[in-house]
Amino acid sequence: MSVQFEIKGRCPGALAPMPSGDGLVVRIRPRSGFVSSDQARTIASAATKFGNGFVELTSRANLQIRGVLANAHPEMIAMLSRASLIDADVTREDRRNIVVTPFGCGDLRQEALSIAHALEEHLARVTDLPSKFGFAIDNAPTRVLADTPADIRIERDTEGHVIVRADGMAEGQRVTSSKAIEPEAVALTAVRLAEWFVASGGVVAGRGRMAWHVMNGARPPGIPSHHGSPAPLATPAMPGAVAEGLLVASEFGQLPAEGLLSLADLCDELRITPWRMLLLSGVVTPPLIASLIFSPDDVRLRVTACTGAPGCPQAHAQTRPIAHALAPHVPAGAHLHVSGCQKGCAMTRPTSFTLVAGARGLSLVKNGNARSAPVRSDLASADLMADPSLVFGDA
Repeated sequence: MSVQFEIKGRCPGALAPMPSGDGLVVRIRPRSGFVSSDQARTIASAATKFGNGFVELTSRANLQIRGVLANAHPEMIAMLSRASLIDADVTREDRRNIVVTPFGCGDLRQEALSIAHALEEHLARVTDLPSKFGFAIDNAPTRVLADTPADIRIERDTEGHVIVRADGMAEGQRVTSSKAIEPEAVALTAVRLAEWFVASGGVVAGRGRMAWHVMNGARPPGIPSHHGSPAPLATPAMPGAVAEGLLVASEFGQLPAEGLLSLADLCDELRITPWRMLLLSGVVTPPLIASLIFSPDDVRLRVTACTGAPGCPQAHAQTRPIAHALAPHVPAGAHLHVSGCQKGCAMTRPTSFTLVAGARGLSLVKNGNARSAPVRSDLASADLMADPSLVFGDA
């Protein structure tokens, strides 16, 4: 099938929002991967006053508000600025693309925050990085951010040393010869790798990703002499109790503003994850909020859907009503992605079932993504919701 969608080449920001079918999309990038309870209250208030009343959790560990009118944007930015949620300028906002693991207590947590702070300060000196170029701080003994988009990864190796690894490389550079951590040295090593990426031709027409650069033969300096293999992967995170508190999800990563206000009353710190979940630091007992998901067995976790029409001008259908209706019918262990177009923004990796909206109806892809060849086409959404076996019949 032919590909028909527009690639923007950048993500929305707060200072540089992205126009969409329902107004501006304003994306807030929390510093060091968390917001305080007071900041969460401000974000919820901004969503109610200026947006559509929801706060979205993104796959890049950001918070997003949709439906903002252009003439209300300056007042919204002023409100967010007073809560220390906005960068000084667009350039700093674009470069501060850092995902921090939400896990870790005590020294391990402080280490991640110190590295993030030092990295933010030094990133100001790097010029010409693509707006989607990002960093992942994944410093626990087991990695949780391996599937999160990032170009430079700060991890531990199998012996416990901190390494800085170019995405796409099997090994990373050890920052120190001992296991003692120097956040400044880690940040400078990551920044030097970013500068190498630019200097070695990784950016073409304002775009570029590290894994692609490496795949095409580029090799960052420093690896042969002091290198380490990244630590093993952790079990995928799911809603429920964890050592640090409580992981909370919401359907399609869309949280009602009043729900966020309620969560802000429970803890001093809300850690933002790249899995469209929040980690409520220190919380043990799930609150009584019906719109939230606290169990890994909730069928709503088996579906993913993009914004869809009319919120996204590129979408050919309303995606979330379809996903919501089909969620109870998704087989255990399987996943359904409903995409408004072939771009597949909400889920780029293959899933068990993918429904892709087009001008003539929905196409069904099995064990692929939104750009894969379909096994059926021209399906009507009403027919699918009335008879889910059209999707899952032979599963």
